[in-house]
Amino acid sequence: MDCIEIETAAEALERSVIFHFVKEIVGYVLYMHQQIPAVLQDLSLEFDSLQSERKNLELVLSEEEMKASTRRKHNGRMRELKQGFRKLEKLMNSISKLQTALQLVLNEIPDIQGFIIILGSNPVRPQHVYEICFSHGKVTMELTNDFTKSKAADALSRKAIRSLISKGTESMPHASPTKLFLLVKAPSSFNLPAHFLPKRDFRYSKKVVPCRLCVKCSIKDQDMDTSQHSPQTASPNTSLDSTGNDLIWFQCRHTIKGLPSTTPLIEE
Repeated sequence: MDCIEIETAAEALERSVIFHFVKEIVGYVLYMHQQIPAVLQDLSLEFDSLQSERKNLELVLSEEEMKASTRRKHNGRMRELKQGFRKLEKLMNSISKLQTALQLVLNEIPDIQGFIIILGSNPVRPQHVYEICFSHGKVTMELTNDFTKSKAADALSRKAIRSLISKGTESMPHASPTKLFLLVKAPSSFNLPAHFLPKRDFRYSKKVVPCRLCVKCSIKDQDMDTSQHSPQTASPNTSLDSTGNDLIWFQCRHTIKGLPSTTPLIEE
């Protein structure tokens, strides 16, 4: 598949923009390949709602004076809430851990150039592959804890997802639960062992045709070798390679296991 170029008028790709861009693509991959029963934003709202209702119901059940029929009704609802909560808790925790790892790597490497999102039981023999590269302009080096989603991040993510849909990627469902893996291209000196493991010679099966996204920012008064990200010169497993500084792949320790999407999370 040819590289899908996503252009932005910004002269710099802020950490928060990259974070939300990758986060939204992860959510898109999970939903469109039927690994989650609803879009990520709706699942987060559902999870928060389950937590809130369960806490409120625990307070109600702690009251001593209550009709037996009412208590039975509340106990039944509590069982439903706990069941729905358990289904979502492991998924949401794994998503949260992956997002935390993503924020940490962005603070370590502000000019990060490449990610790979893999769907399948094994990253070497995947079912679907999404490669993401970033063509940076100015680079801001200061650390940040503010990863609030901006209008620029939202617009860029929406543009990318519309482009993916127009390419027909929504027509590749995988109904059974599988895993999502995230890999990042970083200098070999990169050291976050609690979150990433080095995979120096990482290659996935050549039988898989990746979907490639390249985000390009507006570069003014700077010289840049555009061939580095040129889809015409890219090969399936080296399209995100960069010269210099011994860049290698690191695999995120946190994977996301899909949920069966055929049954509702909770009965209303």
